[in-house]
Amino acid sequence: MTALSPAAHRPLADALLPRTAVVSTALVLGGALLTAGAAQVSVPLWPVPITGQTLAVLLVGSALGARRGALSMLVYALLGVIGLPVFAGGSAGVGVLVSPSGGYIVGFVAAAALVGWIAERFGDRPLRNSVLSFVLGTVVTFAVGMVWLAVSLGLNLQQTLEFGLYPFVLGGAVKALLGAGAISLGWTAAVRRRVAARDAGR
Repeated sequence: MTALSPAAHRPLADALLPRTAVVSTALVLGGALLTAGAAQVSVPLWPVPITGQTLAVLLVGSALGARRGALSMLVYALLGVIGLPVFAGGSAGVGVLVSPSGGYIVGFVAAAALVGWIAERFGDRPLRNSVLSFVLGTVVTFAVGMVWLAVSLGLNLQQTLEFGLYPFVLGGAVKALLGAGAISLGWTAAVRRRVAARDAGR
């Protein structure tokens, strides 16, 4: 079994960096900050804005794995709750989390965990695997977010779909494809790096 064998799947971060407590902590914090930065790429839309957060969530979950990916999203939410302007449009506070759009932030935790679990269980080096996992992660985010939205505003099913899903379908699909492509490129770089290191050691 070679070092590049798919028999033991692992997230991309572990193929590029040593898995130590210090590295894992830095990755968790980095994932939260990446999500915070992506949140500022926002198109105002009521009641749920269009943002770059979902792409960051998928990337973080896939690259870090289930546990660290979910923890990174929890840190992201905590940073916003304590008052740092990390949510969409530079917003912050508990009010954002309990607002009609707050369910999507809760959904980020579940989505990152799912995408990370798929990467660890089935691998995400093949593009088809990463595309499928990113689509499923997107579905989880919207499922949690729409339930929260419907309960918060007392919407019926049609209203929930109109406000919480339809405006985001195309963007969600594009972000899933972009994220999957980025992960695939990351694995290509990791494999080349490993091969180069092996050849240099001969």
